[in-house]
Amino acid sequence: MSSAVCVRFITLRVVSSPTFYLQFQAPPLDVTSMISGGIHHPVLRKWQNNGRNLTKSMFIYPIFLSDDPDAEVVISSLPGQKRWGINKLEAFLGPLVKKGLKGVILFGVPEAMEKDPRGSPADDESTPVIQALKFLSKLFPQLMLTVDVCLCEYTSHGHCGILSSLPNPGHSNAPTVDPEASAQRIAEVAVAYAKAGAHCVAPSDMMDGRIKAIKLGLMHAGLGNRCALMSYSAKFASGLYGPFREAAGIPANFGNRKCYQLPPNARALARRAIVRDANEGADIIMVKPSLPYLDIISDCTQYAPNHPTACYQVSGEYAMIVAGAEKGIYGLKDMAFETTESMVRAGASIILTYFTPQFLDWLDEDQ
Repeated sequence: MSSAVCVRFITLRVVSSPTFYLQFQAPPLDVTSMISGGIHHPVLRKWQNNGRNLTKSMFIYPIFLSDDPDAEVVISSLPGQKRWGINKLEAFLGPLVKKGLKGVILFGVPEAMEKDPRGSPADDESTPVIQALKFLSKLFPQLMLTVDVCLCEYTSHGHCGILSSLPNPGHSNAPTVDPEASAQRIAEVAVAYAKAGAHCVAPSDMMDGRIKAIKLGLMHAGLGNRCALMSYSAKFASGLYGPFREAAGIPANFGNRKCYQLPPNARALARRAIVRDANEGADIIMVKPSLPYLDIISDCTQYAPNHPTACYQVSGEYAMIVAGAEKGIYGLKDMAFETTESMVRAGASIILTYFTPQFLDWLDEDQ
């Protein structure tokens, strides 16, 4: 039956060449078929974004802070990025602020400080994050200062929380975290950062209950209306964190983080975490990584519709894009725009990315 239908609509003509040509009549275009007229001009193409265009205020630039005040150390696996000492920040950030940099997120890299099981250096007055907060809030008073809150950079064991005193589970024979003790400690650190001048604290530890603990801690300190809370709600146990872990110097001394970061295929669990953190007092919900989890970014707009959605284009995503561009597979600018615009399309209104300095220039070029 199918071959008979083909004979009716397609005439097969054999010519002297061994090539065969199929002749058929395309149907006339209907009005519903014609959509290319709406994208023939650059401004028309912008309008297809439904108002969700990239702007400079969307970008947050991750900064790694060394406890060596004069440090300027190249991070080999993270192209174009460095660890910075506090004495280098003005010269580094000043030109970016003039170009329109609106926000940074600070990560401490304590190389000389003595670490312990509870991460005591995290909120020590001499820790690079607290020193930088005090310095930058005076130097650039309009710059939005977000601080990553976690213990892994500061604990002797390299994990993101306080370890449990209970016997190790038989299936793994590895220590586990103590959720309540961890939430308490994370809240203490977050409050210390808020007191030092943070406009926003962003706990990335993924400990259960830490959002409520931080929110209550901020309110108790009188800072609930002066410091926002951006939760890494859907942070997945990803293979894309490798360059970051080199940058921050935070490999776990044993095991991995799969018992508190989300499994990559756990969409329902991510939805639960999004709803939980929104209910516990988060002001902003974050997804990390970004490109492999666009569906989760979209879920944020449905399960926490009254909260801004942030996403972190993590170190591995950034490094892959740079590596592909260096191989000539695509243009760096084109792929940086394509990936970040896909995040905006999915629902993100805040993007943490190492491409932030380039976007400050690129967005001006596209005006």
